[in-house]
Amino acid sequence: MKLSDKIRYLREVEGNLRGLDRAMTQQELVRAIQQENAAGKKASKATISQSYLSQIESGARPHLTNTTRLLLAKFFKVHPGYLVDDPEGYHSELLSDLRTAEDKLDLWLVGGAERFRRDPALCQALLSVANHSDSRRCFLLVEAIIETPALLDRLFYVLRPEVSSTAVAPTQPAAKKAVKRSTK
Repeated sequence: MKLSDKIRYLREVEGNLRGLDRAMTQQELVRAIQQENAAGKKASKATISQSYLSQIESGARPHLTNTTRLLLAKFFKVHPGYLVDDPEGYHSELLSDLRTAEDKLDLWLVGGAERFRRDPALCQALLSVANHSDSRRCFLLVEAIIETPALLDRLFYVLRPEVSSTAVAPTQPAAKKAVKRSTK
């Protein structure tokens, strides 16, 4: 995992731990670090800026200074050694290739949820899939639903009526045709 992915992941986890139900923004992270430093018995002069975090997360700055690494490790309560890029193919547990792919998929979904945070329903759907123990299987099911004519509309109408109330309900003949096709 890249350092940039780790920082985004830690912001997501920290935001959820703080009850935000979303990732902490970079600016919220900077403020929280400043508040923790000010509240400490020995006020630390170490700080980090939002622009520096942005450079780290974008990959423009691939490495942290030792001071910043220690500051972030202390804030997120992780070992400083965690805040480096992992070598290609590295994982800390004995995992199958499928589990490693699952972790990458989950990180990708969390990143997508962050990008679509202005669409709360989509953001929550992406996070729900990412939090599921088998997100890969969820996507395989979605593919099967999409490939079955009229099933997508019918399931949406039945399972999410509050959202589909503006949409036209699937007609009975269309639903019957879909059932006949799927039973052949």
